[in-house]
Amino acid sequence: MNVSRTRTDRAAGPGTRTDADTRTETGTAAGAAPSGTAADRPVVAADHVTRRFGQVVALDDVSLTVGAGELVGLLGPNGAGKSTLLSLVSGQRKPDAGTVRLFGGDPRDARSRVSLGITPQETGLPATLKVREVVDFVGGHYPDPVPTGELLDQFGLTELAGRQTGAMSGGQKRRLAVALALVGRPAVVLLDEPTTGLDVGARQTLWDAIRAYHADGGTVLLTSHYLEEVQALAERVVVIDQGVVRADDSLDAILRRVALRRVVVRSTTDLAAWPGVVRSERAADGRQELYTPDADALVRELVTSGVDFHDLEIRGASLEEAFEQMVARDGASTPTTTDGGRR
Repeated sequence: MNVSRTRTDRAAGPGTRTDADTRTETGTAAGAAPSGTAADRPVVAADHVTRRFGQVVALDDVSLTVGAGELVGLLGPNGAGKSTLLSLVSGQRKPDAGTVRLFGGDPRDARSRVSLGITPQETGLPATLKVREVVDFVGGHYPDPVPTGELLDQFGLTELAGRQTGAMSGGQKRRLAVALALVGRPAVVLLDEPTTGLDVGARQTLWDAIRAYHADGGTVLLTSHYLEEVQALAERVVVIDQGVVRADDSLDAILRRVALRRVVVRSTTDLAAWPGVVRSERAADGRQELYTPDADALVRELVTSGVDFHDLEIRGASLEEAFEQMVARDGASTPTTTDGGRR
């Protein structure tokens, strides 16, 4: 079942959204009163945002907009600044410079967060409450929550409905955390590393739920350091590293950009500086792994050069390897900022 978001009129009350106030097609939040129409406003807008933690620059002059109905993946290694950006969008923190807008309003204003769902990296659940009770409690804060049974079924939690959350595994808690982000039928959800710690089956269940939410018109902004996950879900990819946006493009364009091939060869000659080699690794037995965007050209160079080599293999570089190289290449001229912790 899809976690559908209602488009029917309801009697207005405190915190209640109506079609006049909240149009799910555009993600307008009730109570917010920004200028302009909902149709010409992005759901999320960060404008030249900088955020520091002491001497560490977690985000450095970052600008990003997300339109209604987009599914955007924030991709980057641990500590890149992805979680910090989501904390600004959700109003948990404020920027040191620049502005952040959610549905056109200040995300620190509760009225701007009426149509927001979020799953942070770490979620604290009341250990003695049962799964069903937690969903009922959170859903009770919304005017038209997804029925508890429907939500539990979609996330594969029906059999756990009567279990205390303290007795759940880490993966089960993660599924419940993402389900809670959708219980209020939000117009936009922020998912911070949503499938961390999940096995393959549980990860696929969450992917299906995210796809269903997006197919129903929902806007998704998710972070991951797994290229496989972003590739499976996102239509647009924003690459962040060291607090700086390295790339912002369609998924296909990003994948073309990181499309490296791996040439494995044994040779007594060091081939690390060979034309076309962007990265290399050498084993003690003389085997070298050469990463290049054009394996055919590299092999032709090796053959015509007269260099002694043998045991040639050509493989596709994993997306993780290719991404690491893209970050290293793009960040070569950018000052490094590290803090040894999660950003």
